[in-house]
Amino acid sequence: MTVDSSLRVIACVKAKPDQIAQVRAILTALVEATRREPGCLSYELLQNHADATEFVFVERWASTTAEQAHFMTPHLLATLQQLTGLLASEPQICRYGVVR
Repeated sequence: MTVDSSLRVIACVKAKPDQIAQVRAILTALVEATRREPGCLSYELLQNHADATEFVFVERWASTTAEQAHFMTPHLLATLQQLTGLLASEPQICRYGVVR
């Protein structure tokens, strides 16, 4: 039996109502570069149908180290800078492990 030691991450981003299109464009640009990072097993961006201001990243990383390295990449740092003033609140990041 193999043990799944990968890390699952749910990251919620809430745009200001008048900034939805701009936030969507910025977040969408982040996806492909992140998928090419070492240790990124899956990285999807979702938008809430009931609340268009809410975006959610569903992520799977090979390890906590890989996920932490993501925060130092030039593309993520640039994204965070571009989002300044466009969000209704700070992003909420939750980390999970698989229960067996």
